Amino acid sequence: MLIRALILLLVVLNLGVAAWWLMAPPPPASAPAAQVDGLPLLETPTPQQLAQARRAAASRPAAEAPPAPQLVEARPTTSVAAAPTPQAKPVAPPKPSTEPAPVADAAKPAPPICASLGPFDSEAEARAAQGRLKPSPASARLRSQNQPARAYSVMAPFADRAAAEDMARRISAAGFDDLMVISNGPTSGVALGRYSTREAAQRRQRDLEAAGFDARMEAVGPEGPVQWWIDVRASVPAAALQGQAGAARAVAQDCARASG
Repeated sequence: MLIRALILLLVVLNLGVAAWWLMAPPPPASAPAAQVDGLPLLETPTPQQLAQARRAAASRPAAEAPPAPQLVEARPTTSVAAAPTPQAKPVAPPKPSTEPAPVADAAKPAPPICASLGPFDSEAEARAAQGRLKPSPASARLRSQNQPARAYSVMAPFADRAAAEDMARRISAAGFDDLMVISNGPTSGVALGRYSTREAAQRRQRDLEAAGFDARMEAVGPEGPVQWWIDVRASVPAAALQGQAGAARAVAQDCARASG
């Protein structure tokens, strides 16, 4: 009985589906297709739709017949890919320099100094002091001179005052000052300076002679007995040489003039 009932139920269901299929209303008209520039745009037209369109166009009068619809197949829009953003290139680390580091210049030797060490009362004392200088100076020579007078003057003597005045004008034009025309009885001259030491008077005399003027140095008052000096040229300070020699004084000298 149960099997018969199931069979009967299946038959009824099939009859119901067949009746719905036959009596179903026609499908609703499709929505108007999208148009592009007045033309219908069909994505995928079916054969039934194409035949229906042809029949509708043939049934219209020729005067009223619109231009045959052109079916335009819609194609997917090609999207333009965004240009890739350029990526910053990694900066390579600086390469270590292969050039050798500059080497500091070798220490340059100190310029030489020139000085006179003394005074010594005898030549023997001066030679003994010279032997105590360490290291041995580049040059060392003994020099004797009288003990200084009260002062030293530099003169340019002339036979008459007119010649002395003319020489004074020439010396002034050469850039020398501290001069004066003097008359001492029948003898005239140009006094070119008075100095407390022989060295200063000698420098003045050499400057005038280098400029082309004849000058002489004269002691003012008597000079004492002879004294000895050591004229040195070395690369150590004059104070150190003075201490080694046991000299009372170390008088700096111009190396250019001392070598001459």
